[in-house]
Amino acid sequence: MSEHHVADATPEGLASALMDKGALSSDWLPAYKRAPRHLFIPDAIWPGMAGGNRQQNRITRSEEPRAWREAVYTDAPITTQWDDGAYTGPDKGKIPSSSNSMPTMVFSMLDALSVHEGHTVLEIGTGTGWNAALLSHRVGPENVVTVEVDEAVSAEARKRLQNAGFLPLAVVGDGAEGYPPGAPYDRIIATCSIGRVPYTWVEQTKPCGIIVTPWGPTYGGEAIARLTVKADGSASGKFLGSSAFMRLRNQRVKRKHVREYLGGKPWPADGVKSTTALSPDSVGDWHVMFAIGVQVPEAFPWMESYADGSYTLWLRDTAVTSWATADFEKERTEFEVVQSGPRKLWDEVEKAYGWWERQGRPGFERFGLTVTAEGETVWLDDPANPVPLVLG
Repeated sequence: MSEHHVADATPEGLASALMDKGALSSDWLPAYKRAPRHLFIPDAIWPGMAGGNRQQNRITRSEEPRAWREAVYTDAPITTQWDDGAYTGPDKGKIPSSSNSMPTMVFSMLDALSVHEGHTVLEIGTGTGWNAALLSHRVGPENVVTVEVDEAVSAEARKRLQNAGFLPLAVVGDGAEGYPPGAPYDRIIATCSIGRVPYTWVEQTKPCGIIVTPWGPTYGGEAIARLTVKADGSASGKFLGSSAFMRLRNQRVKRKHVREYLGGKPWPADGVKSTTALSPDSVGDWHVMFAIGVQVPEAFPWMESYADGSYTLWLRDTAVTSWATADFEKERTEFEVVQSGPRKLWDEVEKAYGWWERQGRPGFERFGLTVTAEGETVWLDDPANPVPLVLG
């Protein structure tokens, strides 16, 4: 188990650990007790690690009840589906596609939502149903609508909710569209990440209402945004801290293999070589990736690791026009770079990193987001200070 394993693997033990961290507040404790996590976890699970994207081997309640319960009452995420349900084997699929989120994240986001009794809430991403149950206890099930794009996931969640005595409106649909029949809502919360806020969410939120959602650029890095909707049809607010959620299916980016960029030729193909003093290791932290990604649109990294600890950082654009590599080797102060295409992607990353350094190396909490019908803008410290785009 990870360092976030709870020694007392019981609802009470996890509650105590969450309260000690400040994640579970006293006003959410009754909902936690009424909707214990184990009621919303399927038989087969792949326990995760807090702050990481690696899953452990499958555990089934029927075969390993003690290990299953320990995983459930550990403060870590749990993967419950792979590859949109296409993979059903005993090992791991390629891409996790549904989960029960880390309890610290669950209650931190619910706290940020600032819900009160009687508030109407739209949840984007039903998942296992736990979040919908907690909200149902807090505001009343008649005030909760939860939308899930995966029909099988939604059906299982409805069963769990009904068995636990909760009857929110659980519908199958594209979360990017919200749920117009129930609008407007006092609150909207997403349990999947996005790279742009669907403006339908803003339109379906009452003035002074709140939207809480994980948000991250294509490049990587992600944080929780808390936006307040204004009467003029805009929404704005700051990021609260790091997160790592599965992407809203409507906004997934299909990434092509590096061979598509090389045109069938072996690396370095037509790439131009140079060197850099900026270590690829300096640009890999989650908050740094966020700062870079906001400035370097429609590009993403991939690390090719080698047995001796060295690696190649690949950069590619989503338009499949440009690529770059930067080779990391320990003890070096100069690193080889190769770039190809109209966008000089490593140069863009260097410029973005330089801007981040000049701003005092800001963390997530100094960034904010404003959304209008025309688009959205990420800013630093103040909406009047937009983060610049780097191209070239």
